[in-house]
This record gives sequence, structure tokens and C-alpha cells, in this order.
Amino acid sequence: MTKLQLAALSLLCFSLSPNLLAQPAATPEPGAISPSENGSDVADEASGPPGAIPAATPPAVQPPPPGFKPTGTRPEPSVEEVQQSLQASASEPEVEEPEGLPLDELRVFAEVFGRIKSDYVERVDDRELLSSAIRGMLAGLDPHSAYLDPDQYQDLQVGTTGEFGGLGIEVGMKDGFVEVIAPIDDTPAQRAGIQAGDLIVRIDDKPVKGMSLGDAVELMRGKPGSTIELTLTRDSLSKPLSVKLERAVIKVASVKQRILEPGFGYLRIANFQARTTDDLLEAIEKLKRNNGGPLKGVVLDLRNNPGGVLNTAVGVSDAFLEQGLIVYTEGRLDDAKLEFRAGPDDVLDGAPLVVLVNGGSASASEIVAGALQDQRRALIMGNETFGKGSVQTIIPVDERTALKLTTARYYTPAGRSIQALGIVPDIILERGSLTLAAKSDLAPLKEANLVRHLEDNNGDDGVQPADEAPADAADPADPEQADEKPLAAEDYQLSEALNVLKGLVILGQAPRAAERPLSKGDTDAVPTEEAAMPAGGDPVPTENAVD
Repeated sequence: MTKLQLAALSLLCFSLSPNLLAQPAATPEPGAISPSENGSDVADEASGPPGAIPAATPPAVQPPPPGFKPTGTRPEPSVEEVQQSLQASASEPEVEEPEGLPLDELRVFAEVFGRIKSDYVERVDDRELLSSAIRGMLAGLDPHSAYLDPDQYQDLQVGTTGEFGGLGIEVGMKDGFVEVIAPIDDTPAQRAGIQAGDLIVRIDDKPVKGMSLGDAVELMRGKPGSTIELTLTRDSLSKPLSVKLERAVIKVASVKQRILEPGFGYLRIANFQARTTDDLLEAIEKLKRNNGGPLKGVVLDLRNNPGGVLNTAVGVSDAFLEQGLIVYTEGRLDDAKLEFRAGPDDVLDGAPLVVLVNGGSASASEIVAGALQDQRRALIMGNETFGKGSVQTIIPVDERTALKLTTARYYTPAGRSIQALGIVPDIILERGSLTLAAKSDLAPLKEANLVRHLEDNNGDDGVQPADEAPADAADPADPEQADEKPLAAEDYQLSEALNVLKGLVILGQAPRAAERPLSKGDTDAVPTEEAAMPAGGDPVPTENAVD
């Protein structure tokens, strides 16, 4: 018998309950009570010395002698005492007994393991088989739990710092294919036109169906400068699309900023890394300096943001809130039950805020959007988000491997679960492009152009001399101004968000908190940080696989 079979048998034996183990039959002593063939209890008439004392037996088994009457000092219990005893027993909390190991399934596992070892067409290493079994256990839980081997564990740690190699797409699994959750800004994937929701069905000439997510990511990674061809399916296309890309070192700038118009700023968060909150605060200060003073309003762009570190999402939300609950998590363990609350100081000093989201906004992005929506701090515009409302904790197994395990669900301040539902925007904006009408050579006719029109009270007829152009008119001799497109043609959704932001400023209505009742906002709690756990610390929640 092999060592593996001996170990399996030992495990099965120790898992058995002690009362199931066979015990050697004891020889009855003279005078002891033993069951007869017909099942009744009779006295054993085996030989023994006269007057010998029979062996002691349980009182419930030994029958009383003829004419026996109980003479104990305790009286028979009354009906009231019996009722009280029953009520006391019912009020005692039931102790949940731990479930034992499923012995039949363990026997099946050992049998399958042995069959593979003995009958498979090629020899398979024991460690490889056990590692595959662990991966299978985690893959059967949900799409986000996984076993991280040394390479994957290292890739995950590098991915949260903002620099890694690959194509620049956030991916997950859907129906056996690799789904693009979001392309990352300024990467080969985004420049090639890959969109959130695309399904990757082939990587070069290899079909993806049947691959694990880790194997697919490994195929897409490679030496910077090398090429790869992806075959995609898209809902809007009737046939698959082939895209050739060149691998590159991906350096993700998580926060970008610019001034859209005087007084109105734009903030773009590509994903949530360890330094995103600090980068956001620096970007806001830079916007204020470029604007020459406080901002009238800001558009926060979370489109195609696949998520990241939970603490960073809390920090970003806290930057725009002065008080109240941001997010809370619920899990089986007490350590998974956390509440995160905002501190004082809104970095925008209450200026209106509009948040843009779409189907590629997932996880940490949905935490920010949900918190700002429930607290009435921002208007959410765009499309319904991805709907990933779970928290994955990185649990090191040893120095080189780890588990990425789903340990909790998170909820918005109003108690909404986002899992498989997503955030529904306050204003729906369909994705699309705007085609500008061709400019006419003829200026539109106005009242001031009509003969004998009435003069205004200021005595100015309002007609602009033909040789004078408006001060803000584009100079056709300037190629930069001639090629510059309006914001609506460049990004229709962003243009609409800016228009809504202007409306809020004109009406003096900045979305504020304290209007929507919050289910978890009655108690004070200090935000508890989740940090890496390589040396006995707390775990780090993270999301998704990064390529």
C-alpha cells in the first residue's frame, strides 16, 4: 500500500466517531444480565459460588425484584414542575455541532486520485494534482475566488502598485470565455478599440473555451514589443472581430485632471490603487491652481474603472463627504463585518459634483458611486454599472502562495446590495457619438438684420460690422483651433454631464446629504483598515484579475 493510500485511510479512520469503532466483546461475569435469544432480559444462570454478588449493571437495564416499591426521599414531580422544566429546556440556545467530514465523498476523492495516478495516459505529479484540486475547489465557489500560485501572487501585488506588463485590460470569466471588464486608459487595449463587455474567444489560434482565467491571462502576457491577436465577440457586431495588439509595459496613472471650462474641472480615476486617494487630492489642488481659485463644479469620471483596493474607494468617497456612512460589509466572520464612515472637510467645499459611470464601472467604483448617491452628494449619470458587490480578501497560505477568497458582501449607506444588480444612475445616458452638422456659408437671419427693425433702449442696433469677428471666434489660420472639436463631438456623455453641472450651478443646487434615510447610519464607527497579511496582519480586499 502506498503512502498516499495509508494517509487517506488514516484520515478516514480518525474522522470516524469513537462510538462507531468496533469494541471487543466482554465475557459476562457470573450473575450478570445478558440478552436472551428472544430479545428479553433474563438472569444468567451460569455456575458460580452460592451467594456471589452479581456484577453491577445500569439501573435502567436491571429489572426490579418482585414486590419492589420505590422508597426515595424525593417526591414525584408535579405537573407545574414538568412544565417549567420543559420551558427551561426550550429557552436554552441550541449549540450548533460542527459537521464532520463527508466520508463518502472523501472515499470518492481518494478513489479518483488513485485512478488518475494508475490509469492516466501520462504520469502526473502528486503536487500538480493536489494544486489542481485546490484550484477546482475555489473555482466552484464564485468567479472571483482563486488560488494564487507564486507567479499569480506576485502579479497581484505588482498590479496594485500601478505598473505591470501586458495589454492593459481588466478581465473576468463569463460563460467559459474571458470577458473584458474594462480597458485601462492609455494602453494597447484601449488604443485598439477594445470595449467593456467584449468576450475574448481566441488568443492567437488557441480557443479560450475551457481555459482557466489564469491560463488565459498568462497567454496574453509576454515580452513588451511582441504581438498578439485576439478574436472578440461584441453584442453590436454580427460576426467575431479580430484585433492585433502589441504588448507593452503598462504604467497606469490612476488619476487624471483637466479644466473643461473656466470654473469646471474634470477628474478621471482609471482604477483604485494604493496611492489613488493621495493622487486625487493632488489633482484637485492642481485644478484649483489652474482655475485661479475655487471650482464651481467637478465631473468625476469612473467609466471603465474595474475597481481595486477597498480602502482607496473609502478614501475617495471621504474626500467629497463631511459625515455619514460610506459603505459597510457583512460576512460570516466578525472580522468581515465592518463600517466605514466619512470624516469632516469636503475638498470641493460643497461644489456640485456629477459622477459618470457605465457597464465597465465595477466594485470599488460602485462603492464610490453608491456612497455619493445615497448621501445625496452627487448626481450619477451614464449607464448601469457592472454589479460586483463582493469583497475578496488576499489570505497568504505561505510566503509564496495565497488564496483570493470572497469573504463579504458590501452595502451602500442606504443598505442596498450591489451584487449582480449594479448602481442605477439618476440620469441615463446611452453610449454614442455625435455628428456635427456642416457649417453653412450663410449666417442665420436675425431680427437685427431686418430693415426698419426697432432699436433697443441703449441705442445700439445690435448689428455687428461685417469686418469684425467675435472675440471668441476661432482663427481659421490657426491649425490647432481649426482641428479642435467641440466637447460634444469628442465625448458626448461628458458633454452632457458638464451641461447638467452648469445647470446645478445656475440654480445653486448642490446635491447634499441628510435627505435620504440611511439604514446603517445611526451608530458611530471608526473606519477599520484592511491591510496586507503577509506577516500576521489584516487581509487586503482586492478585486478581479489584471492583465
